[in-house]
Amino acid sequence: MNLAIKYRPLSLDDITGQEHLLGAEGVLRKLLDANAMSHAFFYGPAGCGKTSLARVIAKIMKSPFYDLNATTLKIEELRTIFKNHTNSLQKPLVFIDEVHRLSKTQQEVLLPFMERYDGIILGASTENPYYTLTSAIRSRSYLFELRYINEEQMFALLEKVTQKENIQITDEAKQYAVHSSSGDARAMLNLVDSASKIAGVITLDSLKSLRPFALQSGSSEAGTHYDLASALIKSIRGSDIDAGLYYLARLIEGGENAAFIARRLAILSSEDIGNANPNALTLASSVLNIVEHIGYPEARIPLSQLVIYLASSPKSNSAYEAINDAQKCVQQGQIFAVPPHIKPNSNEYLYPHNFGGWCKQNYLERPLSLYKTKLIGFEKTLNEWHEKITFKAK
Repeated sequence: MNLAIKYRPLSLDDITGQEHLLGAEGVLRKLLDANAMSHAFFYGPAGCGKTSLARVIAKIMKSPFYDLNATTLKIEELRTIFKNHTNSLQKPLVFIDEVHRLSKTQQEVLLPFMERYDGIILGASTENPYYTLTSAIRSRSYLFELRYINEEQMFALLEKVTQKENIQITDEAKQYAVHSSSGDARAMLNLVDSASKIAGVITLDSLKSLRPFALQSGSSEAGTHYDLASALIKSIRGSDIDAGLYYLARLIEGGENAAFIARRLAILSSEDIGNANPNALTLASSVLNIVEHIGYPEARIPLSQLVIYLASSPKSNSAYEAINDAQKCVQQGQIFAVPPHIKPNSNEYLYPHNFGGWCKQNYLERPLSLYKTKLIGFEKTLNEWHEKITFKAK
């Protein structure tokens, strides 16, 4: 039997890593212990245990398990599953792999079953469901991130399997098996399994004959990939053009979706540059539109242009801080009544254009000071404009 299948986890304790979800204080373990499991979607890198976790949950809940894939899913198949369990005491657990490939129509079909709890829907994806699932689906489920399996955990798993199977493998080969698998436990076990069938003792050369190069740890929203995305953003925020381009290349070579990269850069252009250079957001919006239409390999060029532009731009997070402070103000209970003179159809409202573009009147019940300009780049010009408009210019 294939090693990856033979050593597939049979209980929560068998699952490698994921202590944040399955440890003694893990929220997922607590939900299962309380018999309160709900619809959920797991996302993370390949080989981190998403499908195995779904199978273990079905075993714990003693639910009929249906393993489906979004790429081949038929709507009638779903309806049949739930229909067959209409009068059953056991509700089905329907697992859908690659949920990021579900069409909007398929997601809409899922909604009534989820709403009525005709069964439990679990899904798995290497992409963050926040971007790939509709808000209606997300509001009826929990999103759990499964993290990259670190090297220590990978070594422990490899040691356990090779000892139990009496597989002879050199230390050098162990290092390569772990490092070249990029946190993918399934890929590591498959590699060792194949090598054990063609060599009495697994050596570095025997592994490299099967896998000449390390797997790319891209194409997911967790683990190493999160590290790369974070490094890209922080390098640009720190105005390091070369570092930004390097991490962009790592993401591209890792197979990351160009639109995901562009979305992250669009957020950065507003959060970290803002009105210090308003054109940054315009360029980011254009690049996002472009890469959604052209894809790789050409998409790498506008992405590179955007990284260089953003890293070279003056930085200010004043807009980001201002909306944070405004929301905090509301969250803390500062709910002001709208002044009567700016309500609809008020005869007391002063129309600024009748006064040269600005006139003194109150727009808040009580004054607030939320926006604090940093006078960086174009923000300085905006501040000068505002002072002139409000007659505060010196």
